[in-house]
Amino acid sequence: MAYSEQYLDGDDLHPIDLVEHIAEHHAWEFDRIHDDQIAMAVEGQWRTYAITLAWSAYDETLRLICTFDMDPPHDRKPALFETLNIINDRCWAGSFTWWDEQKLMVYRYGLMLAGDQVAGPDQVDTMISAAVNACEQYYPAIQLVTWADQTPKSAVETAIGGAYGRA
Repeated sequence: MAYSEQYLDGDDLHPIDLVEHIAEHHAWEFDRIHDDQIAMAVEGQWRTYAITLAWSAYDETLRLICTFDMDPPHDRKPALFETLNIINDRCWAGSFTWWDEQKLMVYRYGLMLAGDQVAGPDQVDTMISAAVNACEQYYPAIQLVTWADQTPKSAVETAIGGAYGRA
């Protein structure tokens, strides 16, 4: 049985149940916070990302939030915000934002499932992978702007150029 067929036996599979099965499949640490919400930790190359998925029946949206801690110096925040604007222009599926009060860098994405549509396991798995990949790709740019005083444009070009990574 294919991975995508494994979880589609029931028509009434709740989106968060599906996410839980995917987390188990990948052996990710997770916590089912509520019937409509799950939190998990996904290991990346640069760091471990905290990912939360929540289902809103009201607007039929599966929301993904992928975060990582950081505490940029106050004087570097304007450059950080400029960097996020450049990055967001390059992101097609989601967007980055900075939550100052929580000291979190956040990648957000919402999957609209209006009209009783059902998300498939491959679709949800891709959504989670895309979030982690976006964070991994732009993490170096965010760090270079925040801690190495690089300009936003050069930091993003460096991150996209793949100059950082495993040897």
